[in-house]
Amino acid sequence: MTYKTIAMGKNKKIALVAHDRKKRDLVEWAKFNRDLLAHHKVYATGTTGTLLEKELGFSIIKLQSGPLGGDQQIGSKIVDGDIDFLIFFWDPLEPQPHDPDVKALLRMAVVWNVPIACDRSSADFMISSPLMDSKYERIVPDYEEYRARMIVGTEPTAVERAAELENEKTVAAARLAQAKR
Repeated sequence: MTYKTIAMGKNKKIALVAHDRKKRDLVEWAKFNRDLLAHHKVYATGTTGTLLEKELGFSIIKLQSGPLGGDQQIGSKIVDGDIDFLIFFWDPLEPQPHDPDVKALLRMAVVWNVPIACDRSSADFMISSPLMDSKYERIVPDYEEYRARMIVGTEPTAVERAAELENEKTVAAARLAQAKR
């Protein structure tokens, strides 16, 4: 597989998400790191975003509540390159009705090599990294090969393949003739 890079600017696009029983932890962490977060673009899901905006005193881009699609909105923004890293204080001891959405969000972060912190210690290490306030080139697989793969049952028919080969021969002959001129 080949790879490509996605540039992260000096100011990062950070998603903050927390399950209900972890919201207080995330708010406390964010208040402690307020000055570090303030110059970045901060996204959050529903209630978490409202709590953070009130406590931090700066604008948060608020999406839907997690169970109403907010987790999927964050995942979509990761795929589109609109999120540079994810801080998601999730509750490993409490089953969530939207667990498949949570798993999908975490999966998208891994697929696109987005740094993830799922607890306070990891978030502390991420936010205090020297990379936090500098440009960074995130390496991700080049998924064009995956997108162009052949799907079983969609292979060209023998007639279509013969036409493709004939076209390739015609193009090759034209290039050879042009090269001889």
